[in-house]
Order: sequence, then structure tokens, then C-alpha cells
Amino acid sequence: MTEPTKVAVVGVGRFGRQHARVYSEMPQAQLVGVYDLESAHVAEVAAEYHCKAFARLEDLLGEVDAASVAVPTPLHAEFGQQLMRAGIDVLIEKPMARTVAEAEALLACSGSTGRVLQVGHLERFNPAVQAARKIVSRPLFFEVHRMSVFSPRSLEVDVVLDLMIHDLDIVLSLVDSSPEEIRGVGLPVLSRNIDIANVRICFQNGCVANFTASRVSTETIRKLRWFQPHEYVSVDYARQEAAVTSVDLSTGRPSLSYRRLEIAHEEPLRLQLRDFLTNVQQRNIPVVGGKEGQRALMLAHQILGEITRHSERLKGHAELLAWQSRRTDEIAHAIPRPEELS
Repeated sequence: MTEPTKVAVVGVGRFGRQHARVYSEMPQAQLVGVYDLESAHVAEVAAEYHCKAFARLEDLLGEVDAASVAVPTPLHAEFGQQLMRAGIDVLIEKPMARTVAEAEALLACSGSTGRVLQVGHLERFNPAVQAARKIVSRPLFFEVHRMSVFSPRSLEVDVVLDLMIHDLDIVLSLVDSSPEEIRGVGLPVLSRNIDIANVRICFQNGCVANFTASRVSTETIRKLRWFQPHEYVSVDYARQEAAVTSVDLSTGRPSLSYRRLEIAHEEPLRLQLRDFLTNVQQRNIPVVGGKEGQRALMLAHQILGEITRHSERLKGHAELLAWQSRRTDEIAHAIPRPEELS
């Protein structure tokens, strides 16, 4: 039996804390310790999961073989490279970096050090997505909705990088083609960044994908739907359900049949971390590696560029923009800062 991999979690906020929980329950892992910029978080999580509380990032070097990196996105590239240069394999939460250039630096570091670089696009490990992936043929049209009730967390990034990037990664992995045309619109509603966005992407092979992401919805929706020849596939991320409606034309009169896909329900994070540990132990190239993370990040930034260009075209509507600016300022002052919620 393979010895458990010694792991650490770097950044134990909302997401990192869950990494620590799952590692502590996995026979493939030995959770050695945790580190965070906030010492109070470190002490609390270390006590809960009976591991070391590292006071500095440097303290875990030489102590562990692998680490999850769940610090704020602007620190991903710096921390990821420091760990890999010290011989530590890393799983970096999405988005893998703040910029495409930083993502490239992480990829180069992985290549030069021979370290595993995996990116935490969690929905790839959603059992419903994995079941639907088995029946994908030639997708022609996608309709994707990711809507969340407002939370004052993660407001330092636009909703495209916060939420939509999950679905960008999934669609890119299902469509064997590159984006050719991007149209996007987005607006700040309750923060200074884009809180709701709608994007239409046309791929070189003719496939079209519509994405809507919002963190100012009155309900939570996580749905992926696509049409392919003679089939309509529907995935509910949250419920871990997937179904396919098929069209039969063999009799001369169209008939429809509906079936639910068989799904073995399991926590996606557990599946993701199990995959990461397997890659570490067997030195596999991750299915969701640095190249995939960079590809999704690049598309997200292209979308943000299109949204910016669309906003420029609205500058003639001075009255609307003035109201929007005033309202954004008013709401921003009323929202507690993330550090006030700790």
C-alpha cells in the first residue's frame, strides 16, 4: 500500500478550510499542517483537524510533499512558484492566477521543476458532469446559468472570474474548437466590480454557447444544457443530476425519449483531491492542469475585455451611468469588508 502523502493547506478561508477537512478524512493523505495570512484562522483550523499551525510559508518547506493553495488570487503565482521550487506539488484554486502572464509563469515553473500543477476547477469532478461527459458527441449549442444569492464575500473580483469561469472551463473541455467571436455585457450592481454578466461565444466549428452568471440573484441556480445531433442534455450541478432527451427519426415520425443518467453521488472536492493525490503519487499529468487553467483564465479575460468595450459604447448614456456610479458608491459603503466578516 502506498504511504499517505504529506500535505498542507495554504490559505484556510472558506475554501481552504474545506480542503483541510477532506484531507483529514482521506487515507491517501496525512494533513501535516495549515498556513494562512490570518493567524487566527490558522490556529482554529489546526486545532480542529489536529495538525500543525505554520506561522510562515517557509516553515512548511521540507515538511510536506504536496499542498493546496487557496490564498487570495493575487498571491497564487507567488506562493505556487515558491512551493514548486521547494519540491512541493500544488493544487491551486481557480482562477489559477490574476493574469495570463502569471499563469504562464506558473506553467513554466512546473515544467522546470517537474512538479505537479493542478488547478481547482471543481465542477470537472462533479459526478453529474462526469456522467454527461460520457455521452457528449458534437455539441451545437450551450445554455449555461450560474446564479447565486448575494454574499459580501469574493467581491474583489468580477463575477466572470468568480463564478462564470467554472462553466467556461467545462464548455472548453467539451467543445473541440477555439472561440472565434465573443460578445459580452456586464454590470456592477451591489459592488464596484461586475456582479452580473451575459456572454455569447461562437466557436470556430460553429458551436454557440450562452453564459449567464450572477451573484445578485434571488435564488441559486447551477445548470448546464446543450444540444447535439438528436439529443438534448441537461445537467444540474447542485443536485448532481443529468438527463438526456433523444429524438428518434427512424419511423418517419419524430418521437422523444427521456432518461436520467446513472450517477454515483459523491462530494466533488473529495474526488478532486483524490485525483490530485493520485497524480502526486503516480506522477501523472493532471486532466485539469496548468494549461487548462490558463485556457479558462485567458477566455475569462477576453470576456472582460469585451464587457469593457460594451461599457464604453454606453458612455453616451450619461444619466444612467451617473446614477449607477452613485448607487454603487452608496451600496459599497454599506457592505462590510471581507476582513470585517472574519
